[in-house]
Amino acid sequence: MGYYQLKILLAGDGAVGKSSIVNRFVKGSFKTDYSHTVGVDTHSKEMNINGDIIAKLLIWDVAGQEHYNFMRTNFYYGTDGVLLIFDLTRADTFEHVKDWLKEINQVLGDDVPFVLIGNKVDLIEDIGDVISHNEVMEFAEEQDVIYRETSAKTGLNVDIIFEDLTKIIIKARTYGVDLFQNLWDLKK
Repeated sequence: MGYYQLKILLAGDGAVGKSSIVNRFVKGSFKTDYSHTVGVDTHSKEMNINGDIIAKLLIWDVAGQEHYNFMRTNFYYGTDGVLLIFDLTRADTFEHVKDWLKEINQVLGDDVPFVLIGNKVDLIEDIGDVISHNEVMEFAEEQDVIYRETSAKTGLNVDIIFEDLTKIIIKARTYGVDLFQNLWDLKK
């Protein structure tokens, strides 16, 4: 049985649901009265992967508001993988994904694995599509990453996104593969 300790960074604009996703994953609950993260919040949870690997995830939920830019990148060091999150009900948060990726790559290099997350899928039925699904899929394919839609409120795909990222990191470490070479094979 293998054991891994991994630092997972949650990145994205303010109010995209990063804290709600962490709360759903770690505590299994959803709160409607979140306040903005100040600096960073940290959490941890152990996962069992395929019955033979234990991964302790150290989850860093960084503040997404622009006025935290000056200190946010200090929290990136040592990150093993990123959940890059945008809000499916706010187009600007998807437009900023490239800026987030650029900021992360400047600190960590361009080979840090990430999973692209469109959160608040539960609200799409009420307000309709705000962001082109084709545009999101095109971006995910360009970056050669997994794209998932989640709902922190209902729990849809929340556990899966952490498992996806954890498996990608572990497979890359285990097999020593270049993350951007045949990444789709790693995702299986």
